[in-house]
Amino acid sequence: MSAKNKAVSESLVTKAILVLVAIAYVALILLLPLASVFGEAFRHGLGAFKAAIVEPDALAAIKLTLLVAAISVPINMVCGVAAAWAITKHDFLGRQLLISLIDVPFSISPVVAGLMYLLLFGAQGWFGDWLLAHDIRIAFAVPGIVLATLIVTLPFVARELIPLMQAQGREEEEAALTLGAPGWRIFLWVTLPNIRWGLLYGVLLTNARAMGEFGAVSVISGHIRGETNTMPLQVEVLYNEYNFAAAFAVASLLAGLALVTLVVKTLLEWRHGDQLAAAGH
Repeated sequence: MSAKNKAVSESLVTKAILVLVAIAYVALILLLPLASVFGEAFRHGLGAFKAAIVEPDALAAIKLTLLVAAISVPINMVCGVAAAWAITKHDFLGRQLLISLIDVPFSISPVVAGLMYLLLFGAQGWFGDWLLAHDIRIAFAVPGIVLATLIVTLPFVARELIPLMQAQGREEEEAALTLGAPGWRIFLWVTLPNIRWGLLYGVLLTNARAMGEFGAVSVISGHIRGETNTMPLQVEVLYNEYNFAAAFAVASLLAGLALVTLVVKTLLEWRHGDQLAAAGH
């Protein structure tokens, strides 16, 4: 065997080993636990699964999770686009500071994020007396959960768009500006079409994190069953009560929502991979 053929053969063997190791690792760490969740959820039949899902506390947790996502995702989408637009299309004092602030949620624990809001809006917090006097509930209520979710999902849209918009440059916007187009028209007809797939990608990531967030929400929610328990918190409560069938049923529903997000994300990458590549995907 020639040296070239031997090198090719060794390369193929190495590639096969690496692929098998990667598949085995993913199967052990991700696929096997995920399959076990769905297996346990349907272990006692479809009837038991349905009963666990339609139980009042579970329904309240599902509705709250969807409500929090429905509020936090659009807010962070708008703010993320605005931040990315400002950072990439304009020069201003404090630009680097803004980029650093956007990255803060990546570097702090979600538990700390929830604790920050509790120290601000809790009964013993900085604004606790004023809120109590005006009968405004933030901690241990839906507004606090939304705020906690907002801070942990803040970076995703902006961090998807900043590299993409930097790669595109400012030439098209500047050309439109010289032709007399107002700022809002430039954004709608020039910038937005160029970033739409990166924006959708960021929104998907934001939505997935919003529905699955546990740490920050756990601190600020107060764990009030039927009121402030989201789906992740409801899973913990049911599991701690040894109600394993119901816990895995709710967990499987949460995992199913995550899988739907993953499928949409994969289709997006497949259909528009070239455009997403500019953002580092």
